[in-house]
Amino acid sequence: MSQELTSNGVQPTQDERTMATLAQALQLVGSWIAPLIILIIRRQSPFVSFHALQAILLQIIYMFVMFSCVFGFVVFGVAGAFASSRANGEPPLAVFLLFPAVWLVLMGFGVLNLVIGIVYAVKAGRGEWAEYPLLGGLARRMLKLGPGGTSMALSS
Repeated sequence: MSQELTSNGVQPTQDERTMATLAQALQLVGSWIAPLIILIIRRQSPFVSFHALQAILLQIIYMFVMFSCVFGFVVFGVAGAFASSRANGEPPLAVFLLFPAVWLVLMGFGVLNLVIGIVYAVKAGRGEWAEYPLLGGLARRMLKLGPGGTSMALSS
């Protein structure tokens, strides 16, 4: 497992590119668990760890958004049902407006999750150190990696 250091960082091997691609692609069916398993198995590879950690962070945010939307809908739905039972017995208009809004948010984040998973799986397969917007920098800091996979100690 020799890694070649180029002018723009560490060049990943074919095996590392395959594992990073799997971490990105399997997040679509395995949520955060599949990238976590790959991260644990290939922890010694900065390239695989970087891509797997980005996928894990994305899935954690995705789960948080899903649970928040569902929880908010249930809370407002129960509050609306309780309020309508005290009034005239009809469900409030907010419940009818809230459901499509929650559904659109969930579907929007689902499509975004799918697109990000596919795009970054292709980039990982090409050997690119592609960063997610916002999460890529966080993953680099967590793994103490500089640009191109160089160690933070080397890049300073």
